[in-house]
Amino acid sequence: MTQLTLKTEGNTHVVVTRRFKAPPQAVYRAHTEPALIQKWLLGPEGWTMPVCVNEAKPGGRIRYEWSDGSGGSLTLTGEYVVLEPFGRIVHVERFHMPDPAPDNMPNPTPDNHIETRFEAEGAGTLMTMRMTLPDSATREAMLATGMEYGMEASYARLDELPA
Repeated sequence: MTQLTLKTEGNTHVVVTRRFKAPPQAVYRAHTEPALIQKWLLGPEGWTMPVCVNEAKPGGRIRYEWSDGSGGSLTLTGEYVVLEPFGRIVHVERFHMPDPAPDNMPNPTPDNHIETRFEAEGAGTLMTMRMTLPDSATREAMLATGMEYGMEASYARLDELPA
């Protein structure tokens, strides 16, 4: 049973919530430290992240490159806007899709503005991620990629990291 909840709001928002066993400090660090990110943010089984640039500071760059081991790849670039340890991250990201990109998906994708909050919940953390996309067509194209499956696989790995 999945622990991830994904909902849409209005025409341009996606809200993802997930509970973790670890405290907010550990979950926040797992989102900002490259060595930790490379252990969990991998999507479906079989993918790796050979490139992980994560400059966790306002204006800092983000660049993740994934490989499926058989020629498939995906790249995400972005930058941080706000970091409030250990409670909130605001960043912008865009995916650079493999060629050809899926139907209705521009390459790279338009900016996705993301606010992630980490709240203590007992000994664990409630993470709430709110994505703001430029329009409903972009949001629907993003949801059609099956992102929920890849997110849950990644978050299950994060939940198994030592706190």
